[in-house]
Amino acid sequence: MLDTTVLCSGKVSVRDIRCSAGPRDPAYVEVHGAYSLSYVRQGSFGYRLCGELHEMVAGSILVGYPGDEFMCTHEHHARGDECLSFKLAPELVEEVGGREKLWRIGCVPPLAEIVVFGELAQASADRSNDFGIDEAGLALAARFVEVVSGRKLKPQKASARDHRRAVEAALWIDAHAHESIDLCTVASRVDLSPFHFLRLFKKIVGVSPHQYLVRARLRRAARALAADTRPITDLALDVGFADLSNFVRTFHRAAGVSPRDFRRAARRDSKILQV
Repeated sequence: MLDTTVLCSGKVSVRDIRCSAGPRDPAYVEVHGAYSLSYVRQGSFGYRLCGELHEMVAGSILVGYPGDEFMCTHEHHARGDECLSFKLAPELVEEVGGREKLWRIGCVPPLAEIVVFGELAQASADRSNDFGIDEAGLALAARFVEVVSGRKLKPQKASARDHRRAVEAALWIDAHAHESIDLCTVASRVDLSPFHFLRLFKKIVGVSPHQYLVRARLRRAARALAADTRPITDLALDVGFADLSNFVRTFHRAAGVSPRDFRRAARRDSKILQV
């Protein structure tokens, strides 16, 4: 099994799990250490919980409850499976909603209303969009609670204090955009839980915290591309992107041209940016 930590923060942890077990591999008892939602993106496996066997296929959600014992089996599945797993702190689960019974159902079948959020989370993990992986995990959890319980979240109301907090957070993100920032870090700066902060920030600012962070980095990158001669790799790292490929992909998605072509256009070839 290949188990890669994608994110580990105070209240949200994300793991990319790739299992190659087959019918001849023995199953063994495991224990859920936290509340979790694991989105099956590929393959299939059996999930035995409380004497009941759930067949997990692509699009299913494995729901974990702290302390529950379970087994993963592969009697009928020889090709392995892949999951994107989110672990949530108890206080975060309480805020997202759902009673204990909801979090002990074991699994959710591939439901259209949920798989789209699972794929949003996977795209975030692949850095194919501007949505933070922790934000995507909370969106998946909120959608899970809404769909399975049948109760929609109440509309978020914003007070004058909430507006001040959102603006303060935006200013802090802008000032620290070159650093590694996650949702929990920014939320703690304004004394809010990650879930409450995510909803408030998006309502007040109009984009999610991670989207604002990416756009702050893009602003700096565009300015630097137009004004100096630093190598593009150095520039990307300086403004906060983790690697060159992520920067090139994100910049091209925003500008419609590569960073190199943008730099050329800013200096001499204005035809590149004609619209």
